Amino acid sequence: MSVVTRDEAVAAPGVEPGAKQAASAAAAVTADPRWAAVQARDAGADGRFVYSVSTTGVYCRPSCPSRRARPEHVRFHDTVADAQQAGFRSCRRCLPDGPPRAELQAQLVAAVIRHIEQADAPPSLDDLARQAGVSPGHLHRMFKAQTGLTPRAYAQALRARRLREQLDGGASVTDAIYAAGYGSNGRFYEGADAVLGMTPTAWRRGGADVEIRFAVGQTSLGAMLVARSPRGICAIALGDDPDALVRELQDRFPRAQLVGGDAQFEALVARVVGLVEAPQLGADLPLDVRGTAFQQRVWQALREIPPGQTLSYTELAQRIGLPQAVRAVAQACASNVLAVAIPCHRVVRQDGALSGYRWGVERKRELLRRESEPG
Repeated sequence: MSVVTRDEAVAAPGVEPGAKQAASAAAAVTADPRWAAVQARDAGADGRFVYSVSTTGVYCRPSCPSRRARPEHVRFHDTVADAQQAGFRSCRRCLPDGPPRAELQAQLVAAVIRHIEQADAPPSLDDLARQAGVSPGHLHRMFKAQTGLTPRAYAQALRARRLREQLDGGASVTDAIYAAGYGSNGRFYEGADAVLGMTPTAWRRGGADVEIRFAVGQTSLGAMLVARSPRGICAIALGDDPDALVRELQDRFPRAQLVGGDAQFEALVARVVGLVEAPQLGADLPLDVRGTAFQQRVWQALREIPPGQTLSYTELAQRIGLPQAVRAVAQACASNVLAVAIPCHRVVRQDGALSGYRWGVERKRELLRRESEPG
């Protein structure tokens, strides 16, 4: 590959090349597909090539955040060695002769996560930024791009997980609250319902004193169980054995008060049945969605897929801004306990084939068929 050396590019300091020469050089660069990667600051292109800028005498990786150079001043090089041989020096901002920027960011975020997990209380964004050696704004954007959560949301999810583990392990409510990193009982109780879906005492008792109404009916796809907590519908399950569906509900809430539905509840069940019989119509149902912050983000994205359309797990991961989290997205779909209301049946494999479905692949196939029919 022929390149223009730095000495040749700046042989006449202060003298711009002729208009035709500049236009020709610019046209050659903009016609190169690598120019689009430079314009987009595409981190995915890092490591594939570098580009040099004759006016500054440096070479950069494609994702370099520096001010974009004019195309007539740019040359492409297959390797760092090629750029150095042409007389250019490494950019001090993007460090193109080091590891890829995405790898550096992943390492930095991993270090921040370890710091959050080892801290007795959630660190402030400013503290985390100082620890990482970057600005708070840059850390906030980078952390969210890597994990899908802000540092604060990650710390909150971590505290909630630790609280549940402490309560499940038999710790007293007060001990669990402080062990999880909450500064005071009062601060925890302000958001206890959002963290656990019930009081911590009720959680520790396996849902005791929490009333859950439920009913089991028949649909064209088999038996269906619908259960509702005071917060909303907490379970929608499909199956062949009604008794098995009830046992599964009992296992999830071993000490809750399970109460048969009344006439008002039956009306709610009818709306859920409508989702099975005519899923293309949709329904706005009150849901009690319990899961990690990541799971809830995936489930919200599922609810935004229109009836009659499908996404692959890869596309769903891209939609939530975490293209590398395909396996985690698939696990979140498999953890969904609200059949049809959170439509994980609208997610398929990359080749369009149907993958596993908690309530049976044939039910998934039939739901998709019904959604594809005109309303």
